[in-house]
Amino acid sequence: MTKVEALNARLYSVKIRLLDMYHAAHAGHIGCSLSCTEMLVHLKFSWMQPEDRLILSKGHAAALLYSVFAEAGEISEETIGTFYHNGTTLPAHPPVNQVKPIPFATGSLGHGLSLSAGMAFGARMKGEARKHFCVTSDGELDEGSTWEAAMFIAHHRLTNVIWLIDRNSIQGIGRTEEVLRLEPLKAKLESFGFHVSEADGHDFNALERAKAECADVSASAGKPCVVICSTVKGHGVSYMEDTVDCHYLPMTEEQYHQAIDELKAWRAATSGRRHES
Repeated sequence: MTKVEALNARLYSVKIRLLDMYHAAHAGHIGCSLSCTEMLVHLKFSWMQPEDRLILSKGHAAALLYSVFAEAGEISEETIGTFYHNGTTLPAHPPVNQVKPIPFATGSLGHGLSLSAGMAFGARMKGEARKHFCVTSDGELDEGSTWEAAMFIAHHRLTNVIWLIDRNSIQGIGRTEEVLRLEPLKAKLESFGFHVSEADGHDFNALERAKAECADVSASAGKPCVVICSTVKGHGVSYMEDTVDCHYLPMTEEQYHQAIDELKAWRAATSGRRHES
């Protein structure tokens, strides 16, 4: 099995689990989890080392984060079954002091990059080699605190921060370019002092190339790296894809079965291509 095939197997398991979680909880925020599923699977199972830290700043995609940690054996399946329940340790946004691999509560958008910058600066002072990965939404780039953190990271040349932006171009109430225009995003980030890599956020090969590029730049130029990941909100479920509604709305019973059927069809097709090669 190749690396991409192994990641696809992880991806399928993570997606089935998170769709089951959202269905059982009758909860929303499904589309924003599906837009960055490949990103988190790649980070956890191909990029991060055991000592590294992950901050999911877009904390409304918490079910994805929990599913990835369950896939890694860091959250039990029994605990996953309590998602959204009263008294759960797995609420709608990542909690504080409840799940070991989650260092901070997130979901108040615009805070995650600052938290990552602070941890990274502290790690440098203590001589620790760990990296700090931060996944933000593109909508939270409307927040001034995100840009303040970006200035801090660039000024201190914190190459131990790896920032990934989920660029699905939709936020809670509309499209990003209509709500508050971000483009030219790459040029803005470069002007702050970042090396900017661009990748298809749903393509593991593209994410691997971004990983290699960030490592090269960190070693040769000493510049922090940000990866703009082009994604589709609700990716992989046809009725959700590229819609504002999938940010909030839960699935009906019919929509849940459609989502599962489409995911199973994708898995059968990708497995079939492997056997034919």
